[in-house]
Amino acid sequence: MKPSIQEIHSKMHGRIAGVLGNERFFKFAVLLPLLEKDGELHVLFEVRAHTLRRQPGEICFPGGKVDQIDSSPRASAIRETCEELGITPKEVNVMGELDYLVTSFQSIVYPFAGIIQADSKLSPNPEEVEEIFTVPLTHFIDNPPERHDIRVHVKPDESFPFHLIPNGEEYNWSSAAMPEFFYYYKDYVIWGMTARILYHFIQLTKKL
Repeated sequence: MKPSIQEIHSKMHGRIAGVLGNERFFKFAVLLPLLEKDGELHVLFEVRAHTLRRQPGEICFPGGKVDQIDSSPRASAIRETCEELGITPKEVNVMGELDYLVTSFQSIVYPFAGIIQADSKLSPNPEEVEEIFTVPLTHFIDNPPERHDIRVHVKPDESFPFHLIPNGEEYNWSSAAMPEFFYYYKDYVIWGMTARILYHFIQLTKKL
């Protein structure tokens, strides 16, 4: 069956673009939580439980995998935040979306910025959260992070058909430098995806 131009047009008209190949990607949602403490805004962080299989002991924001039961990544971020901090959805106010992050490991992360009610009784889930701590927002505004780059190179599999591409095994593959940010607060080191999201949020804050 040969598709007609009318059929193709009907499929394309009004289509909203996404990330190419995203149906194969893992999807996660996180919340950058703010709360008022001692008269100023703080950012809340979690230390992942040391019993977790992935990234034990690392500092992160509340969040997790987007499940089929969730109506949207926003709903996932709220659900995960409530499960990890022991609060209810009524205590979380999502202010808006941050730019989503496409990682090198076929994952898409949807970050949101939100506010947790100051009078919320936080009760972290010990199976996921070792501890929680907060940092004044002004600390990150006044103290830029260290930046170190990670070099990313292409390494084809042994079975790659070099004979099908120009210059074969001498093909000039591109490489890239990915920035890694490091924030410091007391004995805590905030880096990785959490620091990238935090850096993005701080840059938006500075534009206010």
